[in-house]
Amino acid sequence: MSTTALAVSTAFMGLCCGLACIGRQLAERLLKPGLVQELFYEAIASAEMCAVCFELIIVADNFGVATYAIYLFFLTIWWSMVWGNASACPYTHMEDMVEGNTSPRVVALKTWAQIMGGCCVYRFVQVFWWFELVQTHENRAFEDCTADLQVNPYLGAAIEGVATLLCRLGSRALGELGPKHASIIDSFIGTSLVVAAFNYSGGYFNPVLATALKWGCSGHTNIEHIIVYWIGACVGAVLSVPIFKVKYVRQLLVGEPSDSVKDKAE
Repeated sequence: MSTTALAVSTAFMGLCCGLACIGRQLAERLLKPGLVQELFYEAIASAEMCAVCFELIIVADNFGVATYAIYLFFLTIWWSMVWGNASACPYTHMEDMVEGNTSPRVVALKTWAQIMGGCCVYRFVQVFWWFELVQTHENRAFEDCTADLQVNPYLGAAIEGVATLLCRLGSRALGELGPKHASIIDSFIGTSLVVAAFNYSGGYFNPVLATALKWGCSGHTNIEHIIVYWIGACVGAVLSVPIFKVKYVRQLLVGEPSDSVKDKAE
């Protein structure tokens, strides 16, 4: 494939990120701080992520998983810098609920906002593909999609769940350790796990992203989609809350001394 096609895909992803920045600025100026503003931030972040990832599918299909991984690595770093408290992912709010920091109502509303932002943005992407500016966009606007799940749904759920668990444990450890380049390290961990799972479950680790990109696609039923990408990922994320509190896990991830070592130090 030509470098022109890759340049067009890159430009479109840049456009999506730029429009999302404008949307966040408008939300900040026009809305008072509070839940409504947070819902808009979540919808904007989800729309940005899903629009970009629609184009990343084309990059992966035509330029390989390695190129896809490079783009995802830098995009993840960018999103960690500009999203603020938005996550574009429902299980981060589920984790907050488990820890007693938010209510089920807020979790439900933010999840709804994320789904709306992620799913509605496809029309914008579809119009761009319809122009067929480059060969890689030909016939993509209206083609039938196929699922990325290449294994048994229960194995796929386990892959999404375990990988999400590892991602969240890594993020929690980095949050406590506070290394200088935490966002880079976090992005490297997440991207590596995505690449590892790419040929099995697709490596989404985000229910909203998976639903926006692959809901209703041939290759799995809607129930299987929910099992793999919602139940699998959300269970893995929620389990990260109690698992991170286990003494051995904390010793392994953040180097927290055991009780015996603490006693000797005292």
